[in-house]
Amino acid sequence: MRIAVVGTGYVGLVVGACLAENGNEVICVDNDASKVRSLKKGRIPIYEPGLEELVVRNQREKRLSFSTALPRAVRASQIVFIAVGTPPGEDGAADLKYVVEVARDLARAMNDYKVIVNKSTVPVGTAAQLRETIRRETIHPFSVVSNPEFLKQGAALADFMRPDRVVLGVEDPRARELMKGLYSPFTRTGAPIMIMDCASAELSKYAANAMLATRVSFMNEIANICEKVSANVDEVRRAMAADHRIGPAFLFPGVGYGGSCFPKDVRALLRSAESSGYKADILKAIESVNSRQKSRLVSKIRKHFTSLKGKVIAVWGLSFKPNTDDMREAPSVTIIEGILSQGGKVTAYDPEAEKSARRVFGSRIEYVEHSYEALTGADALAIVTEWNEFREPDFARMRSLMKSPVVFDGRNLFTDEQMRSAGFTYYSIGR
Repeated sequence: MRIAVVGTGYVGLVVGACLAENGNEVICVDNDASKVRSLKKGRIPIYEPGLEELVVRNQREKRLSFSTALPRAVRASQIVFIAVGTPPGEDGAADLKYVVEVARDLARAMNDYKVIVNKSTVPVGTAAQLRETIRRETIHPFSVVSNPEFLKQGAALADFMRPDRVVLGVEDPRARELMKGLYSPFTRTGAPIMIMDCASAELSKYAANAMLATRVSFMNEIANICEKVSANVDEVRRAMAADHRIGPAFLFPGVGYGGSCFPKDVRALLRSAESSGYKADILKAIESVNSRQKSRLVSKIRKHFTSLKGKVIAVWGLSFKPNTDDMREAPSVTIIEGILSQGGKVTAYDPEAEKSARRVFGSRIEYVEHSYEALTGADALAIVTEWNEFREPDFARMRSLMKSPVVFDGRNLFTDEQMRSAGFTYYSIGR
């Protein structure tokens, strides 16, 4: 099929590259000329495992191209994906101005029947709004489809190529068959293509992310209770996970969730509920617990040292999760700002997120190229992101480098017994 993808951010790049990998002819469009030039050279502005290789290979095979010319891309395509940002407004609601602008521009460029697929995360009612926007700008027939993305950063290619499900909000038979044909190669192992109304499709993305965020915040709440009553959250988690109604996923306590999806989507769903006249108390609690949890590690550090003035805290992990360089709403930001506000100093290491961190902290913290380098002369280590390379360190080397052997483990990578036998004073979450 001939496809245009408008927007070359995280979602647009993954969608475009994966569709091209299956033999489709894909044009990815962006109004940032410098970004398009970089993409044509195979330079990817984000870190996502395997994405750069996929983009380079499909450009070489002439299945994937990049352009700033939206009208030409629309006219050349049967299906047009909208994959632009929906940043939160001042009240937390999703700002749809970019989505609407793109819909208006592509409507003016249409030359025959098009399927307009909204891939951006949007509140209920957006499909109807886009349909009306496009109808005012064109005489050509079209269909609007809601197709929310369910991509985990760090595993996005696998999520797209081998999805758990494909959700399609589509009410036109012609568009339904085109979209089923487009996605059928990705669902040959039995993943369902779920056809539903647009409102239900739009809500499904918010509901899924809110459910996952609920599990994270709930386990953090349980972990905090465990500390108060001298229970071990690891044992509690194992007992919970053995119940098949609950299962083991997203039951690991830590320093809170971050990233581009959970915080934004929980807020947007909360605002959407409020605007419809519903008081969503659970959604408010999810936000409250997560906000408090991000400061949990700083509280432990302050309690141990009494005063952080002049103390050097090494930080392992800056991105909000492993296998990404994304620091949007990352717990590391709250933790480092908390340390700095108390007069402490920070030496930080992350395998991929240093460039992102420099945009946040500038020169207020020190950056190093290797994990052990961060420990030299440190009064303590704070583990914030669970990159695999942190899971089996050389404890003797760590002790020899640190000024004092103190570890604040925000991801529970180690056990109390393990750290005690290695000679560390050790603090974790929920134990």
